[in-house]
Amino acid sequence: MPDRSLYRRHAEGPLAEALADAPVVLIHGPRQCGKTTLSRVVGDRKGRTFLTLDDPVARAAVQADPVGFVADLSGPITLDEVQRAPELFTAIKLSVDRNRTPGRFLLTGSTNVRLVPELSDSLAGRMETVRLHPLSQCELERRAAGFLDALFAARFPVKVSDRLGPELAERVVRGGYPEAVRRSSARRRAAWSTDYLDALVQRDVRDLARISRIDALPRLLKLAAGQTARLLNVSELAGPFQLSRQTIREYVTLLARLFVLEELPPWHSNRLTRLIRSPKLHLGDTGLASALLGVDAAALLAERELLGQLLETFVYQELRRQATGWEHSVAFYHYRDKDQAEVDIVIERGARQLAGVEVKAAATVRERDFRGLRRLQSVSGNRFRCGVVLYDGETAAAMGDRLFAVPIRSLWETDR
Repeated sequence: MPDRSLYRRHAEGPLAEALADAPVVLIHGPRQCGKTTLSRVVGDRKGRTFLTLDDPVARAAVQADPVGFVADLSGPITLDEVQRAPELFTAIKLSVDRNRTPGRFLLTGSTNVRLVPELSDSLAGRMETVRLHPLSQCELERRAAGFLDALFAARFPVKVSDRLGPELAERVVRGGYPEAVRRSSARRRAAWSTDYLDALVQRDVRDLARISRIDALPRLLKLAAGQTARLLNVSELAGPFQLSRQTIREYVTLLARLFVLEELPPWHSNRLTRLIRSPKLHLGDTGLASALLGVDAAALLAERELLGQLLETFVYQELRRQATGWEHSVAFYHYRDKDQAEVDIVIERGARQLAGVEVKAAATVRERDFRGLRRLQSVSGNRFRCGVVLYDGETAAAMGDRLFAVPIRSLWETDR
């Protein structure tokens, strides 16, 4: 694999735009997803000073006198892993209120500050946030991301391409963490993932919160990996532990703050009362999920139900990663009603347009696979732009009014 620094990231454009007019910009995302590399790529163009708070000396200086530390900074600066010194946020607020020059502070963090009100509130109106994910398939293939454009334009002409077959499972278990991707074998990637998760629990979780049963987290993560792409069931997650549902719920929220787990909310409409209101649970990366479950590509191909779950998470994460650099603001949901009609991924563009994506691991598509999309089309009316069933087949073809069967490889092979 080429060196990870050569990958052009979807977030690079939005980051440059944010630095041009916001005094504070935060790149946040999971550890080892490429935040430091991206901040250096962008920062080196401006002669920006770089300082990491993983350095214990720098961290101690901040903790001793955060206001003085910030006052002594000159010129634009990048502060890496700022969640390790939360005292910085208030000090930066005071400094920015005196000098709102765009691009003064570029921060990186491995904690979702939107889920930590005491941090996000301190810089409200002063800080723009750019989310960085692990590598998308488009980034790995060094291709422009065009699938979302095609989806909202309902533009999928008839086309025949090679089926992915076993390669699809290999992509799922590889995931997108740069350090894992560059490893030479599946065994080495799994070893990296295991070490990564161990370090996350032992260091980052301890930094964020004092929890009574830190030993429960590795088992909880494994259980969550087995529930990926399913409705979040806290009681089922709590079952193996002598811990309350509330405690397990707090642990899930904690892991979401570290970008390891994500909750996909249900799509809703004020006109509908028969919708399921529970969120879906997704792992942040299918490479980590595969390592937690101890499956390689061959094992995944042999377990079709698990392949379906991980493939849905794989597609969801690919779409999330591509949306980072898209010119339109989007929100992600899932749809399920009490008649069990469902759509795996619902994407809203602005307030008036939406599209649906259903994911199938099969090599063929049947009429019944469009049931959920037709229901979504019916209940959303003029807002509905397009619905696709992504499957591991060969042919892209129209299956009705703005409904299409589309090979999964089109996710990263659709040009703008």
